[in-house]
Amino acid sequence: MYVSDLALNDFRNYAEAVVSFSEGVVTLLGANGQGKTNLVEAIAYLATFSSHRVSADTALVRAGASGAVIRAKVVSEGRPTLLELEIIAGRANRARINRAPARTRDVLGVLKAVVFAPEDLSLVKGDPTDRRRYLDDLVVTRTPRLAAVRSEYDRILRQRSALLKSTGGGRRVPDALMSTLEVWDGHLAEAGAQLIAARAALVEALTPHVSEAYRSVSDGAGEASLAIRSSLEKAEEGTEGSGAGEAADVATLTSRMVAAMQRLRRQELDRGVCLVGPHRDDLVLGIGDLPAKGYASHGESWSLALALRMGAFELLRAEAGEAPVLILDDVFAELDARRRARLAEMVAAAQQVFITAAVPDDVPAGLDGQRFQVTAGVIEEAA
Repeated sequence: MYVSDLALNDFRNYAEAVVSFSEGVVTLLGANGQGKTNLVEAIAYLATFSSHRVSADTALVRAGASGAVIRAKVVSEGRPTLLELEIIAGRANRARINRAPARTRDVLGVLKAVVFAPEDLSLVKGDPTDRRRYLDDLVVTRTPRLAAVRSEYDRILRQRSALLKSTGGGRRVPDALMSTLEVWDGHLAEAGAQLIAARAALVEALTPHVSEAYRSVSDGAGEASLAIRSSLEKAEEGTEGSGAGEAADVATLTSRMVAAMQRLRRQELDRGVCLVGPHRDDLVLGIGDLPAKGYASHGESWSLALALRMGAFELLRAEAGEAPVLILDDVFAELDARRRARLAEMVAAAQQVFITAAVPDDVPAGLDGQRFQVTAGVIEEAA
């Protein structure tokens, strides 16, 4: 899989840009703030409908414009597909496939991409939010229909949280409000159970790939592990059937979530927050017998962050039968010589690799291919 052509209108700092890419290694060179990362961000956005840099789509639209357009020709198994996505500030995005109007969710899965960036250090050292987003982006890449479930869960969570807050922690809650809350319990559990099951299946499939990637990048110094810390299991502690893990079907998980919310009803009303569900889970990363967060060195943290991304790359490659597009955004300058060399070896499996770097010396020897210089939004291919 590779991207042969990319066109942008009013995306980030580009009023207009058109560029063609080859297979293999594509290097985008330029100082900070010139627009090289914006190009790969646009490619990655088509794959997941999310940015590795910001959480709000409005930041992707050029200042003063009402919307942005990303067009890309994606070649998969020799067949080209033209994707077009219009990002409209404050409104739903619009999509076209091969110039015909399409549902935005139909775009998901046509292009698969994995991004490794300096921000990924937060996967090891940061808050659970970063790790949940890592899991959910990969869940959607594997199963595009779950993008709608993810959005629905977030919507229901906001509605249910607002309802809990509206009670003001009162000890006497009107019966009508309690009945409404029970309805939202069911909706939250139905969507949440699907995400919990998908995450559990993902972690099971992903773990061997991450472990192998960590062994490779760290020269076998320790074993990486992944596990989900579940708010549902925590809520079930001390109850019959607790500790059963998340290896359950969606219907069972739905029932367990509803029961847990009923059990925590008083606490949720007092605090005005939803206390159980995938929004309160965490991906626990380990090296050897210790949790990575708080114990891993800076070098070990970088190795684990790299392993998470390369593990995702290998999982998608194994499942799809072709390699996703790999994006390495300003990461070589952050790595020591040994990890740079290891990463350079690992990218050989990709059909197309995008590398952004400030200067040519940041790119390891041997990663030759198409090169562009990006200066103030102007893209020029090197001779």
